[in-house]
Amino acid sequence: MDRREEQPGAAGAGAAPALDFTVENVEKALHQLYYDPNIENKNLAQKWLMQAQVSPQAWHFSWQLLQPDKVPEIQYFGASALHIKISRYWSDIPTDQYESLKAQLFTQITRFASGSKIVLTRLCVALASLALSMMPDAWPCAVADMVRLFQADDSPVDGQGRCLALLELLTVLPEEFQTSRLPQYRKGLVRASLAVECGAVFPLLEQLLQQPSSPSCVRQKVLKCFSSWVQLEVPLQDCEALIQAAFTALQDSELFDSSVEAIVNAISQPDAQRYVNTLLKLIPLVLGLQDQLRQAVQNGDMETSHGICRIAVALGENHSRALLDQVEHWQSFLALVNMIMFCTGIPGHYPVNETTSSLTLTFWYTLQDDILSFEAEKQAVYQQVYRPVYFQLVDVLLHKAQFPSDEEYGFWSSDEKEQFRIYRVDISDTLMYVYEMLGAELLSNLYDKLGRLLTSSEEPYSWQHTEALLYGFQSIAETIDVNYSDVVPGLIGLIPRISISNVQLADTVMFTIGALSEWLADHPVMINSVLPLVLHALGNPELSVSSVSTLKKICRECKYDLPPYAANIVAVSQDVLMKQIHKTSQCMWLMQALGFLLSALQVEEILKNLHSLISPYIQQLEKLAEEIVVVVLQQVFQLIQKVLSKWLNDAQVVEAVCAIFEKSVKTLLDDFAPMVPQLCEMLGRMYSTIPQASALDLTRQLVHIFAHEPVHFPPIEALFLLVTSVTLTLFQQGPRDHPDIVDSFMQLLAQALKRKPDLFLCERLDVKAVFQCAVLALKFPEAPTVKASCGFFTELLPRCGEVEPVGKVVQEDGRMLLIAVLEAIGGQASRSLMDCFADILFALNKHCFSLLSMWIKEALQPPGFPSARLSPEQKDTFSQQILRERVNKRRVKEMVKEFTLLCRGLHGTDYTADY
Repeated sequence: MDRREEQPGAAGAGAAPALDFTVENVEKALHQLYYDPNIENKNLAQKWLMQAQVSPQAWHFSWQLLQPDKVPEIQYFGASALHIKISRYWSDIPTDQYESLKAQLFTQITRFASGSKIVLTRLCVALASLALSMMPDAWPCAVADMVRLFQADDSPVDGQGRCLALLELLTVLPEEFQTSRLPQYRKGLVRASLAVECGAVFPLLEQLLQQPSSPSCVRQKVLKCFSSWVQLEVPLQDCEALIQAAFTALQDSELFDSSVEAIVNAISQPDAQRYVNTLLKLIPLVLGLQDQLRQAVQNGDMETSHGICRIAVALGENHSRALLDQVEHWQSFLALVNMIMFCTGIPGHYPVNETTSSLTLTFWYTLQDDILSFEAEKQAVYQQVYRPVYFQLVDVLLHKAQFPSDEEYGFWSSDEKEQFRIYRVDISDTLMYVYEMLGAELLSNLYDKLGRLLTSSEEPYSWQHTEALLYGFQSIAETIDVNYSDVVPGLIGLIPRISISNVQLADTVMFTIGALSEWLADHPVMINSVLPLVLHALGNPELSVSSVSTLKKICRECKYDLPPYAANIVAVSQDVLMKQIHKTSQCMWLMQALGFLLSALQVEEILKNLHSLISPYIQQLEKLAEEIVVVVLQQVFQLIQKVLSKWLNDAQVVEAVCAIFEKSVKTLLDDFAPMVPQLCEMLGRMYSTIPQASALDLTRQLVHIFAHEPVHFPPIEALFLLVTSVTLTLFQQGPRDHPDIVDSFMQLLAQALKRKPDLFLCERLDVKAVFQCAVLALKFPEAPTVKASCGFFTELLPRCGEVEPVGKVVQEDGRMLLIAVLEAIGGQASRSLMDCFADILFALNKHCFSLLSMWIKEALQPPGFPSARLSPEQKDTFSQQILRERVNKRRVKEMVKEFTLLCRGLHGTDYTADY
């Protein structure tokens, strides 16, 4: 024997002759893989074994490796090699050998029914693959034959062993179908055949599950088998008996987990909503679990309460619309809703004492969406029924959002604290959404509770309760226009009465004030009520982020009302800057806040305040000092124009001029207004001569600050149309050499949509060309350019209904955008950009649902798109998940990240663990 035959692992390093793949060499390589301490030898052995599995010799050595005298590791490799040969190289097998191969596999499965379970499973998978390849023509009654053969009395294996082997085979069959590489046309035929074969499976499963004599191991296997089959979208009415049996099995602790999985899978089938009568029968079964649920909660049995909650939520979340439609059964559905409410408010702090409540949040979105989608009359009825439920939900969520005691919180791990933070964000999103249903009454409700809490002497003060109520108010105020709310003045008046002795409470007080900064700008008399609190908090490093960001918001929104407070704000800011209380990023925020503040003062006041600040922060204040320079900027404008007339073709000169004016515009803001027409005209000449990103960035600043003012709209519109026209020409010539220009152009378009969508109503704007160029930009390799392009689409899609040209182009070319997004997710873009593409999918789903539901099915239909690694089922699942989630953007991002890993073949690998 030569050296390669002595070391099968080493043979993998070269082109191994076919003769090397012998039983002896395979066994040596397996020994090397499992027991050799040298990692390089292990890798060589693994590579060689992978070649062996796909070699023609595998048909020979696989059977020999299954001999009874071999150890399970070797037998397992033999069974795996058979599966690979059958599933991947089916076309190599002559048709006259099908029956003998089938018979050999049956024989081996029968033998291993009382042997190694891992080998038995691989043999079952191999036979399942063979059955799928032969169905329906060559083996029309495959499943019925399997049942019949394993029920035969002449088998040498005991009845329980045969039963378990049959159940294992029936369980892996649908699973193998889901992952099989069958061509699309064959997959449809096989799926139809399997649907018919349910008739041979379900009666057997019902019999085994309902027999008192069936041992626990058999009943558990029955439940797993049922769970596997229902994922083939079996009609729900055909599952009734098994679902009822699974509900009964929930009382058995050994069968509980398998029962939950089977019931949830059956209920969650996309097609299940067609079978309303069956769904109505399930409601009493779910409600019948309430005693078991309460007992589990009382005993601290988190696994049981989690499982029962999953069942209730699966029924409610997947079928709320269908069940709401059954008006005569409104009371039973309301009972289910109340059961889910109990799960939402389950005692304990997430995620330490309970992990169940988070499962329910999406249900409340879904139920509200479905209620608000009814016609006016029916909606009014359900509003009357469910508004009290949603007010109760608010109370429950705010209770769940409360922090534990300081002592208990101190024992939480950093991971638990982070999970609790994310959980509170989810609660915040839910409260924001519930406002759509409850309206201003919700704010009044929160204000009344807070007022009673802060003025009552009957109950002991709870900072946690106060913080939660403020958090609820802040959640709504951050995204809803509360400027016309009649409770905000009272809230502003209550805030100074809060006894702030806790960091979490202080943080929330700060963020609440920040969320109300726009209201303060309209009611400047109230600034003095809260500004001292913010300035005091600046001195606490633990409140760094919340206090500095709140001061920045106040200085930005209320700057024209702050001159009386300027000296105090500057003095406190200078003090904390000198003491180096804050990190660099917060210091920069603070300097930005001071920039907003000073820009509203007289020049003398600016100079006086700058002088007091300049010593310790000279570099930052060099930027602020230019606001002194721009006072004479208008006088030197003609000089700059003369310089440009000679150096208009010099890119560095153009960039320097843009930098001067960009800083001037940012600093002066509205005071720059008289120069807008001149600057627009100059910018147009500069960009027409040499297109540069700096000119686009300056145009974006002008759009942001001045486009909404009627007097400035004409020159800005003219400039916007000119730079768009020039940039579109650049795209025709080939934009790949100018990613910075494309980046800035996309940011300009997004700003235009955000600040002044009327810019897209101009007849001279080629919206279709802009859309197509943005789709092209999504495919650039530069991450900033792709992010900017995604940002453009997330601003554009919400305008479909209000800006007619936008709606028209999305209708015509939206499918092109979706395909580009799917290509990116499929592997053409960096994984770090997946959140950006998820934002586009979320916007499409929210604003173009009917179009997306049509496009996504068509787009994912072609084999191999967007990745050859995906099965049709995985694509179906992804599209259904996306279409189902129109509220929670974070969940869409998780779906996209999961899907892109599948597309790239990275799902479940160590490579993704820290991603």
